[in-house]
Amino acid sequence: LPEEYASLIPRILIAPDKNTLEYKALEEAANTAGLSQLRLIERCGAIPSTLDFHMATFLLEYFPRGAGFAEVTEPIDPPELPKCNVRAFSMDDEATTEIDDALSVEWRDDGTIRVGIHIAAPALGIPPGSDLDRIARERLSTVYYPGNKITMLPDALIHHYTLGEAHDCPALSLYVDVASDLRVLGTETKLEWVHIADNLRHETLEIEFNAETLRNPGFPDYPYRRELEWLHDFAAVLEAGRGKADTVERVDYNFKVDGETIRIVPRKRGSPIDKVVSELMIFANAHWGGWLAEKRVSGIYRAQANGKTRMTTAPDPHQGLGVVQYAWSSSPLRRYVDLVNQRQLISIVQGTDPVYPPRSEQLFSTVRDFELAYDAYNEFQRRLERYWMLRWLIQEDVHEVTANVIRDDLVRFDSLPMVTRAPSVMGVASGSKVKLAISAIDLLDISFHAEYLETLAPPPDSTAPLP
Repeated sequence: LPEEYASLIPRILIAPDKNTLEYKALEEAANTAGLSQLRLIERCGAIPSTLDFHMATFLLEYFPRGAGFAEVTEPIDPPELPKCNVRAFSMDDEATTEIDDALSVEWRDDGTIRVGIHIAAPALGIPPGSDLDRIARERLSTVYYPGNKITMLPDALIHHYTLGEAHDCPALSLYVDVASDLRVLGTETKLEWVHIADNLRHETLEIEFNAETLRNPGFPDYPYRRELEWLHDFAAVLEAGRGKADTVERVDYNFKVDGETIRIVPRKRGSPIDKVVSELMIFANAHWGGWLAEKRVSGIYRAQANGKTRMTTAPDPHQGLGVVQYAWSSSPLRRYVDLVNQRQLISIVQGTDPVYPPRSEQLFSTVRDFELAYDAYNEFQRRLERYWMLRWLIQEDVHEVTANVIRDDLVRFDSLPMVTRAPSVMGVASGSKVKLAISAIDLLDISFHAEYLETLAPPPDSTAPLP
């Protein structure tokens, strides 16, 4: 490979100027060799790291100036706010730095309980139209992928407004008053300073707070046990109230990247931690969405009908969640939509004019751009997860796997969150467990070949003998 090409990769492969001499030379060389331009460049040894290549192609398209941040002025310090008396705690995995939400529980003398849902308030430090706002508006969301992330906001802003333990933090709080029989009696929204007593981490909390230890009198006591077990009961009531009580056991996977090594760790979805956090965030987002609509203040909603999800400025129902309206507001450090909605909510609390008036062009453009960016970021995360699954198969020297046939030639692996097509499975009944041979793993194309070997078990409701 000529030295002159070193700085052109991956641009010459992904977004080339086809009128340049360099592109025309590469095109002619690839045609002569009978290879694609990508494969010719690879054969020349110019792609020493497939991971770096995939990262570079993504950054070239969505972060052409790089994933770092330009120098910006320090974020505005929060204004003077009233201080509440609660001791709140958050629940996140160990890698989380943008701690958006925390919870508190107050036991009252009359037998009622006051639940606090406390959301970080970066809107107080990011004036509309400021440099920080332009950065957030351009990125629109934090990008997640195995082993790392690209944050929406600079560390300086995150440090100012994340709900860090042992700190008093500005927060937009939704208080929910609950009767002893777990009925919701009323709500109140406040802008205030909240003391974050602890940042609980999933990796250690889940050892103590899980389905087996829940209300087990023989299990040793642990911090916040009373609050967490009560919140789990309350969350179950909220879930049932949406008509979405889910008893199906599902499995998620966490990707742990350490240099060149990958661990893919299964984790039960719907664990007590998941249920508490998800139900209270759904409650807050649905409630605040309704509050915006009631006050006739513009907002951005996430709606779903007939299985199709979309962003909209109208308070339409979210059928999948079973709520009348749903306005993302609980992750303002990580999603620009939530930051926009937080500005509108703060205007109601403070009795000021909303930042975004009705039929605001800024809202419409944010909706359009956010959907495009969010879909692209999610696709990149899925692509990198697939990449690391193939790396895991190589690392563990796996040549055969078991899988379940979803339908036709579509299969789901048992040991990985991998769904793929295996044409040789055609004709095997849906729901069957099969054994597949894995070969031809290509980390540049992020592809592989799965060949049907045998059926291990028929569908659960079938009595037919194995072929």
